[in-house]
Amino acid sequence: MDALDRLAEPGLDLLRRVDTLLAAGAPEGHRVWPLLRRMQVLPGDALRSFLDLRPAPLAGAGHAVRRHIQGYDHACAALTDPLLWSGSAAAAYGQSRAMLLRHLDEGPESLVGRLEATAGYADALAHWVEDSRLAVARALADVIGSAEAVAVIAATSLTREQSHSGPSSPGNAGAAEIAARVLAVLCVAYDGAETLLRQWGPSLAESPLRPSGTRPRPDGGGAASGSRPRPDGGGAAPGTRTTRIGW
Repeated sequence: MDALDRLAEPGLDLLRRVDTLLAAGAPEGHRVWPLLRRMQVLPGDALRSFLDLRPAPLAGAGHAVRRHIQGYDHACAALTDPLLWSGSAAAAYGQSRAMLLRHLDEGPESLVGRLEATAGYADALAHWVEDSRLAVARALADVIGSAEAVAVIAATSLTREQSHSGPSSPGNAGAAEIAARVLAVLCVAYDGAETLLRQWGPSLAESPLRPSGTRPRPDGGGAASGSRPRPDGGGAAPGTRTTRIGW
């Protein structure tokens, strides 16, 4: 349980009252209006949704992704074993093996590079959630003990006949100020998430398998060890079987 969890119950109660007063309007020209237009949600609902964000699942996802890298390391090790073959098939296999090795683990666009980037993005999101929850908790602590909160609670505690819920009433003015403080912090938090996506997006793109630019000729392009020479001496004849060294 963090600071936001401890402040969630009184914070949600206060923002529920704020939402009720904002339904009647807010002072004209108040800074809450552009925030409401941008967020498209009242502060109570915004906080309720934000409370579901937790850093632990994201950090766990990063660790889980990194565990997969070991499997790719084993696959790469198997592909780098010495090739005891010769001939056209061996040349084709060697070229395909080199292409697969590059695809698996060579640079940031390889599969291992994408896994590392995905894990890094998950870690960055976990830190973003942790920092954002702390910022929202501070904002809630500030508004819960404010004079505006007293005005909001007083306005929402009156009976319908006694209450004055016009946009310029003290209760509505206080609700607008509280809403502006909370929504401003949430806007900054979500801006941070969008910034992370822009920063990490290129590193999270699909990593397609890129075939090599050239393919070996069917005849191997030269004489293979142990293969039958062509009559013209130009190398292995088409259809010559691949020979394993030492046979």
